Amino acid sequence: MDLKTVLTKETINLHLKGTSKEEIINELLDVLVSAGKIPDRAVAHAAIMEREQKMSTGMKHGIAIPHGKSPTITDLVACIGISDNPVDFDSLDKEPCRIFILTLSPVEKTGPHLQFLAEISLLFKSAEKRAEILKAASSDEILRILST
Repeated sequence: MDLKTVLTKETINLHLKGTSKEEIINELLDVLVSAGKIPDRAVAHAAIMEREQKMSTGMKHGIAIPHGKSPTITDLVACIGISDNPVDFDSLDKEPCRIFILTLSPVEKTGPHLQFLAEISLLFKSAEKRAEILKAASSDEILRILST
């Protein structure tokens, strides 16, 4: 999967302001709404929060990947947000997160969702990539980092 087909300059926020899991998720949903990627914010929010209640999507190394499946989504959508400050996201390693990748996919399509999550996981195993992402000064720079 080419991440640049899913992520665009409009779906990247370099300065998330939220200080809680709920605030971060709401900011990321606002990014997708502004980019015209989700038709029903309330349904999308419910899908993300339902998944989050089952098990936190806070991973390791300061990364969280909140995700869900929504009946109002026809193709996988995603956005990336970088927080200016670390946020507690109930991560597996108990560390706060600064890099957030939110994704929503259609209920009936599992393949693209799993492929996207696998691609993101591989990409962020690199400490160098994570450091580059955190230092990025523009959306274009984020897209360049993700495609190399």
